[in-house]
Amino acid sequence: MTPVTTASPVAGKTASSKKQPPADKRFKVLDITMKRNQYRQDALIEILHKAQEAFGYLEEDVLAYIAHQLKLPLSRVYGVATFYHLFSLKPSGAHTCVVCLGTACYVKGGGDVLKALEAKAGVAAGETTPDGQVSLVTVRCIGACGIAPAVIYDGKVSGQQSPEDACARVAEWQIDVTASSEQ
Repeated sequence: MTPVTTASPVAGKTASSKKQPPADKRFKVLDITMKRNQYRQDALIEILHKAQEAFGYLEEDVLAYIAHQLKLPLSRVYGVATFYHLFSLKPSGAHTCVVCLGTACYVKGGGDVLKALEAKAGVAAGETTPDGQVSLVTVRCIGACGIAPAVIYDGKVSGQQSPEDACARVAEWQIDVTASSEQ
C-alpha cells in the first residue's frame, strides 16, 4: 500500500503522510539529534545548530522538517532561525569576514572598516559576493575589546584592523580565486 501524499508547508513539495525524512543522510543526523533530545521543543536552538552544521545553512525545507518533527509552527522555527545572528538562511561564501561593531570596536574605527569592506567586496553587510567567495557579516561584540577594532577572517580573530588591512585581506581571497581559475 502506498502512503498518501499531502501538501507540505514548503510550497510545491509533497510529503508522505508517515512523514519519513528525505533519503538525504543529513536528515538522519537531524533525526539522531532530535531523538537524543527526546523531540523536546526547548531543544530547538541545538537542533538548528546541528542542521546548519549538516547543511551549511538553514534551507526552507529543513526548517519545515524540524517544525513538523518537533510539533512546532513553522513560524516559530523561522522566528528563532532569523532572530539569532549565528543562523543563516542562505549559503555563505567560501570565505567569511566578520566585522565587530561592538562599542569599543566601533569607537576605534570598526564602522570605517565595514564601509571599506563593503566598497571593496561590492556587497552590503549580511551578503555574499556574486561569485560566492566572500560573505561579509557583522556582530555586536566578539569580546575582544582590548584589540579593537577586531575582524574575524575565516574564524581567526585579527585585532587593530584598519580599513586598509581588512581590504588587503579580502583582496588576497579574490586574488586566490582569480589565480586558481586561470590555471
